[in-house]
Amino acid sequence: MRRTPLMVVTLAVVVLSSASAPAAGRGTKARVIQTNAAGDNVHVIDPATNTVVGIIKDIEVPHGVTLAPDGSRIYITDEALSTVDVVDARTLGIITRIKLSGHPNNLSVTPDGRKVYAGIARAPGAVDVIDTTALRNVKSVPVDGAVHNVYVTPDGKYAVSGSVGSGVISVIDTSTDTVTWSLKESSGVRPMIFTSRPDGSTDKLLVQLSNYHGIVEIDFASHKEVRRVPLPDIAGRQRETDGIQGSPSHGLAITNDGKTLWATSKYYDYVAALSLPDLTLIKTVDVGPHPEWLTIPPGSNNLYVAVAGNNATMVVDTRTMKVVATIPVGQVPKRNASGLLQ
Repeated sequence: MRRTPLMVVTLAVVVLSSASAPAAGRGTKARVIQTNAAGDNVHVIDPATNTVVGIIKDIEVPHGVTLAPDGSRIYITDEALSTVDVVDARTLGIITRIKLSGHPNNLSVTPDGRKVYAGIARAPGAVDVIDTTALRNVKSVPVDGAVHNVYVTPDGKYAVSGSVGSGVISVIDTSTDTVTWSLKESSGVRPMIFTSRPDGSTDKLLVQLSNYHGIVEIDFASHKEVRRVPLPDIAGRQRETDGIQGSPSHGLAITNDGKTLWATSKYYDYVAALSLPDLTLIKTVDVGPHPEWLTIPPGSNNLYVAVAGNNATMVVDTRTMKVVATIPVGQVPKRNASGLLQ
């Protein structure tokens, strides 16, 4: 596909210059951002109406997405160009593209919005550090294995990467941008999510692994695996194995009240609700073929499921545990995120 020259869109209000810091204040409009893994665009969904209200264009093979905490920007990893594409939240125009040290996968932003960490999905493995004030790639942190996903802990103290190839979880201290500890898992590391203690520090790291249909719980303080909780097989239903890319469970979200973990099953095309902290199964909800990432917007009771096999984002009410909407999006939707935008 021929790419068009980079242009800054100025259809509404003032677009941030590439050297400006994130705008002051917080976002007010809840939005779900859905990337389309086989396309060149990203869909913006209004969770109040469950409709697409905008499209970010000219990002070929978008992978990960994260939202600036102040709601001014959207950061997206661009697999075609090996960049982090910085998008103005108001105009949905690309502000700039920041070159990375290699081909990227997922990324994450710190709670203060000052840094974005991008996983480099090429050996020997690295996490690139983006200064969001200067909009520059300021450091590449070596880790063990090509990185699939990277997440910043809720307290902002650590960036945690996982490698599909090496099975290593690497924990980076965000104050020094150096690896402080790592853990070798039995297979490739896929999506991860955190629970917190009352003081805000990280309690557990919940992980999905290659070729494992379930959740792995790791104690963050001791750096040790606590237990494994399998997701249920569905009686009388054949496992779906074609096209799951070694990842039978590939999506995690925690409800805003912190009481329920949601996880996807690509084997059986459902999302599962598990109670926290005991990880007891509550219910499974069918959503369609190849469910991938999950997100729950701030203040919402709805779960947004990227269903790659349906080219749709499915909406599940986490109270009734029923599908309440189907939102057509782009080709092969996978990663998504949500937050408040300006």
